[in-house]
Amino acid sequence: MKAAFITETGPADALQVGELPDPTPGPGQVVIRVYASAINPIDTYIRNGTIAMELPLPFVPGCDAAGVVESVGPGVKRLSIGDRVWCTNQGLLGRQGTLSELIAVDEHWTFKLPEPVPYEDAAACALVGVTAHLGLFREAQLEPGETILVIGGSGGVGSMVVQMAAATGARVITTAGSEAKAQVCRDLGAEEVILYKDESIADRTKAFAPDGVNVLWETRREPDFDMAIDLMAGRGRMVLMAGRDAKPAFPVGPFYVKECSLHGFVMFKATPMEMKNAAEDISQWLASGKLSANISARFSLDEAAQAHALQESATLEDSSQLAGKIIVTLNN
Repeated sequence: MKAAFITETGPADALQVGELPDPTPGPGQVVIRVYASAINPIDTYIRNGTIAMELPLPFVPGCDAAGVVESVGPGVKRLSIGDRVWCTNQGLLGRQGTLSELIAVDEHWTFKLPEPVPYEDAAACALVGVTAHLGLFREAQLEPGETILVIGGSGGVGSMVVQMAAATGARVITTAGSEAKAQVCRDLGAEEVILYKDESIADRTKAFAPDGVNVLWETRREPDFDMAIDLMAGRGRMVLMAGRDAKPAFPVGPFYVKECSLHGFVMFKATPMEMKNAAEDISQWLASGKLSANISARFSLDEAAQAHALQESATLEDSSQLAGKIIVTLNN
């Protein structure tokens, strides 16, 4: 099979494309013929060694994929050959990733894909969709009628948070860096979009939600706790899923006097059952049109290094150049 892989950690051009042995399914595994894979920031961190994980070599990066079950191993119960499926949580903790024509995946990380949903859409919504679902419902326990402020509503995770919050019946405020991105956010369900380069996030949020926001979702690498706690209502919940190296000041007094809570989490530590609960909603919302993929760029497998380079530059240098997910197509 054809795959993109590394033989040692390094820059994007360390990714090479070549032939690797076809995988065979072990107990409880399925082999998937991949038609679409997505690029995530964590893929680049693992590839370049920023996040140190024990890697099988050669190592295929990638968390997300969508395709068709090609074969099943002993003990597989939910899935059959020919099923359309999507998966996430690959390329992590010693598991091989998804930038490959064929992948072997544990059944409990694999979910059925309804017939109308394109493979690209499922791959684009996989990791970011599960992340948004876990943060909104397991962590923040968002309720209909509540108000949420999403920092960065046109990004990969942000666009999922905006859509899921709106589908739940919450009032959504978000931020965007341009009018074009603001319109994307409105189309996704945001009631109020703040052009943060020209407008004050704090002032605009207070005008829209004078009693404070119930949930604040932070996507930036440098969270602003002073602003966040000032903007939250009593018992407000702040969700953190970025800023690994950040060490900002924290206003302890206002935080506990308001009875606020802070929720930090990473998707890949979710249990199989938590992942399954999120996946069932995601598949249903994709099929019904309540959730749509936000795809910004497409590459072929031969262009995997360019796809990684674009994700890396957007994450580390200028996030304005990417407004959504990067997809790699395979088996065309």
